[in-house]
Amino acid sequence: MMEKAKDTGRSWLNSLAVYRNPRVIAMLMLGFSAGLPLLLVFGTLSAWLREAGVDRSTIGHISWVAILYALKFVWAPLVDRVPVPLFSRRLGQRRGWMLLAQGGVIAGLLLMATNDPNQTLGLLVAAALLVAFASATQDIAIDAWRIESVAVDLQAAMAATYQMGYRIGMIMAGAGALYFAEYLSWSQSYTIMALCMGIGVLTVLLVPEPTRKIDRETWRQEERVVRFIEASAHLLDRRRKISAWFIGAVVCPFTEFIARNGWRLALLILAFIGVFRLSDITMGVMANPFYIDMGYSKEEIASVTKVFGLVMTMLGTALGGVVVARFGVMRILLVAAAMVAGTNLIFAWLATQSADITLLALVISADNLSAGLAGSVFIAYLSSLANRAYTATQYALFSSLMLLPAKFLGGFSGDIVDTSDYVFFFTYAAMLSLPAILLVLVLMRVKLPAASVPGSTAAASSSQKTKEGA
Repeated sequence: MMEKAKDTGRSWLNSLAVYRNPRVIAMLMLGFSAGLPLLLVFGTLSAWLREAGVDRSTIGHISWVAILYALKFVWAPLVDRVPVPLFSRRLGQRRGWMLLAQGGVIAGLLLMATNDPNQTLGLLVAAALLVAFASATQDIAIDAWRIESVAVDLQAAMAATYQMGYRIGMIMAGAGALYFAEYLSWSQSYTIMALCMGIGVLTVLLVPEPTRKIDRETWRQEERVVRFIEASAHLLDRRRKISAWFIGAVVCPFTEFIARNGWRLALLILAFIGVFRLSDITMGVMANPFYIDMGYSKEEIASVTKVFGLVMTMLGTALGGVVVARFGVMRILLVAAAMVAGTNLIFAWLATQSADITLLALVISADNLSAGLAGSVFIAYLSSLANRAYTATQYALFSSLMLLPAKFLGGFSGDIVDTSDYVFFFTYAAMLSLPAILLVLVLMRVKLPAASVPGSTAAASSSQKTKEGA
């Protein structure tokens, strides 16, 4: 018994030691760079527009800018296979794309800072589109770097520090931007946010480029490209090369996922991914307009929903890592979906009360705790589904599918509030969690094929090679 306890102690110490890994630490900074732009074209932008007198329906429609995050699977194959001139030669494929995307985010934020929603709303939205596109591209490259940089057994630590950095970036873009707007101006606030992206730029210049490992099954997938080239000698050489690239970069990532899981399970997984975040993203569009309409000041919103809320999100993220280790991913996904629905119902209750900073703090505590838990668990789940040979493309597909239905429905949030009230809207948002709850219950009963279980086949092979190399 004493020996067993001693081994367990060493295991816990080894688990904590993963957070000293330089790449795990770097993920904190890259997470910050990924989290910063999102609210600047979503929640914070909606607060700016509402204060400027833009109606809620228009704000809801403008939130469709963030749909670009849900479409990133369209150009993810380019990030996977096409080098960036000058950048990729010096920095590598992943870092080259990260640096290019960060430059686009900085340019877009500076353009947003130069436009007034009362005078040049169209130009402001166009600049927001640039930020969203560049930010989504950065996400593709960062996710690929994260998955490829370390072995499977370090992915949970990478996801944890990524979530932590992401939330800090969101607090800067949420509370920070609101504070700067309160005491300076919205233009100066967005300029400061552009400067904050320098943290991500510096990190990209310092971190190493990962080495990609491709398993035997994936090579078999790639053989179809070779067979295509051999069978298409009659085509023009340039057309053959373009067609072969398209098959290898675009077709193979999708067919590999389906072949690994089977049609039925693959479609079930994709459906679950598509509905998991319907509830919280739909609610998020109207969150800041709700606080403003309730009568809270920007300083109160920043202090409670962003600063205090960040602490609760971090607690939720840490709790997610612990409970997943104890109970497994699927059961915690079920708990997370139920918690998100419950917190939206609490918002419906809050809408019936007068403005009270204590009540707001309590509701935000519950909401952000559930969001942190759900976020860390879901990232770990999505990461386990990706084959490292197609990291950027497959993970972009999963994360895009996670966002696309939610962003689309979220665009109608303002219309729903205008035609009813906030109580009905938050109740409606809570009900959107039901499909995710039902699908995770179905997935918990499905027996997964060996190839689709995290840590098997390609994942296990990669982990074993890493250990042998050490």
